[in-house]
Amino acid sequence: MHDIRAIRDDPAAFDAAMRRRGLAAVAPRLLAIDKMRREAQTLAQDLQTRRNEISRQIGETKRRGGETSALEADAVALQKDRERHEEEAKRQEDAAKAALETLPNSLDPDVPDGADERDNVVVHEVGARRDFGFSPRQHFELGEALGLMDFSLAAKLAGSRFVVLRGALARLERALGQFMLDLHTGEHGYEEAVVPLLVNDAAMYGTGQLPKFKEDLFRTEDGRWLIPTAEVPLTNFAAGEILPLSALPLRLTALTECFRAEAGAAGRDTRGMLRQHQFRKVEMVSIITPEASAGEHERMTRAAETVLERLGLPYRRVLLCAGDTGFSAAKTFDLEVWLPGQQAWREISSCSNCRDFQARRMNARFRGKDGRVAGFVHTLNGSGVALGRALIAVMENYQEADGSIAIPSALRPYLGGLARIGEK
Repeated sequence: MHDIRAIRDDPAAFDAAMRRRGLAAVAPRLLAIDKMRREAQTLAQDLQTRRNEISRQIGETKRRGGETSALEADAVALQKDRERHEEEAKRQEDAAKAALETLPNSLDPDVPDGADERDNVVVHEVGARRDFGFSPRQHFELGEALGLMDFSLAAKLAGSRFVVLRGALARLERALGQFMLDLHTGEHGYEEAVVPLLVNDAAMYGTGQLPKFKEDLFRTEDGRWLIPTAEVPLTNFAAGEILPLSALPLRLTALTECFRAEAGAAGRDTRGMLRQHQFRKVEMVSIITPEASAGEHERMTRAAETVLERLGLPYRRVLLCAGDTGFSAAKTFDLEVWLPGQQAWREISSCSNCRDFQARRMNARFRGKDGRVAGFVHTLNGSGVALGRALIAVMENYQEADGSIAIPSALRPYLGGLARIGEK
């Protein structure tokens, strides 16, 4: 959410920021609404002042034994006028809020301009791509041949974009989650949390999923929402709070199921596990002071990169351009892993600095050293990483010519020393 006072102070700068997002000038409309709101509020306050004066006159007149009916009639009329202007101020306030809550975050200055993913900038590439000596297969070919990945059974149970994992592949996915949690809590300073998978409107609104992305979400009949990522409950730990400086930075991680309708993904990645309605992910969230958020963004991204490095997976870091940066983010690094079966780089983690955008929506603030409220916190979130895509990457990068899959050494302790997944 944007601060209307900042827009009022420099509307040209705000429109320039929104143009980078591909939006036409919006400041004039916002300021017109804001002007009507402030005028209505001023009129309501003036009327209240006049009514207070009349009330004083009524009291004095009564003490003198005088007639007050005319004054009382004026007071009633002023009260009705005041209520009318207050209602108008509320209408304009709601209109301003409705307009502001659909506008994306302003981008950091170093985010490159661009329309879509083709304009993203590769920051660095880590790890050598393996020379297989044979034509590598895609994960679903490997999994189905092993009899451990079943899309037909999942479709019978739930429909398209679901999968059933069995045996060693199910265990491998579980091992990935345990490995990531142990790494983030043991080495990166994150506190593990178990959170609700169902949240209310306020939680979804606070992180920016509502109202703009309603169609991408699943809602229950009692009005709750299935989380698209643990970012939602974890970030909302700070909602409505004034955190002491001693509580920051607050670093949280959770392994949860995630649910996404994939409303805009028709026809994309229909084979395999790349784009599912339900998947598991380890999420990282940081809640921090404004001056520390840029450094925290780098720290978080390195934590996600460490996962891929420990797994021995080739990856690259990509700085997203203006047109590809998410709604709530001011700056985003994507990590893309190499999938030899597809012969393509695919996103496996996204780490974003939202600055105070989410904090304003959820009214999350902090106190300075003097104990006074110092302002809004900054929030960051990142995948650390998605289990399904990590499973895909391990399968494709560690496959052998006979269709078996070697286990990365970092995961073997979680699999009882198992070194290879062979035929069922």
